[in-house]
Amino acid sequence: MTHTTPFKWTSSSRTHAGLVRKINEDSILELADRGIWAVADGMGGHTLGDFASNAIVAALSDLQPRESLEQFANDAEARLQDVNRQLRNEAYNRGAQIIGSTVVVLLACGRRCAYLWAGDSRIYLCRNGHLMQLTRDHSQVEELLACGSLTAEDAAHHPARNLITRAVGAAESLGVDGEMIEVADGDVFLLCSDGVSNEVSEPEIRAALVTGNCPQAADELVETALMRGGRDNISAVVARADDLQTTDKTVLNPAL
Repeated sequence: MTHTTPFKWTSSSRTHAGLVRKINEDSILELADRGIWAVADGMGGHTLGDFASNAIVAALSDLQPRESLEQFANDAEARLQDVNRQLRNEAYNRGAQIIGSTVVVLLACGRRCAYLWAGDSRIYLCRNGHLMQLTRDHSQVEELLACGSLTAEDAAHHPARNLITRAVGAAESLGVDGEMIEVADGDVFLLCSDGVSNEVSEPEIRAALVTGNCPQAADELVETALMRGGRDNISAVVARADDLQTTDKTVLNPAL
């Protein structure tokens, strides 16, 4: 099926092992022509995290656009559930406790996007110069924040900030969260692993995305994470939507 949309989607991506880890357990997917983007972060400290993230990307790469966004999102979630079962079986056969990976997926159809996630890989949206985090981390720290037991300042340095509560392959039952959003002209989305979000501040993320230059933004985010020490695998996928039916284009100054 041909991917039909009133938007012209452009995107760019970059992934790097970082400066500490020998293996890059992140996997990325960038299919702007089909309106599919994803980041999967193999669970560090567990067996075969790279196998898990690659399995997720391989399953999503076969997705085809559907007539409705709801169908598109349902197909993507079904693929994630299949991979969850695959990874559970693989772990059992290998005698491993867990083979798992976080995942965040962005799907475009018509004038809307759907995003799905499990774990602490994130999606941000930069719209009209404002940055919004669309996903909510599935982590112990996020649960403490939600119940008011922890402040945002304390969360940044909490010893449990890397302990996630959901991941593909982590449990027999996979809980995938999902939302949908109307797309606006000039929207720029960032999908990233925590190797970016743990090292790059939100003002720095905004400054990279607000230019609307996808290759430049992906490079800048990865390079900033590397300059901060590159302690984890680093992945950034940047996608931009341009409305082909509008003539009102506004250029934002990234310094504002």
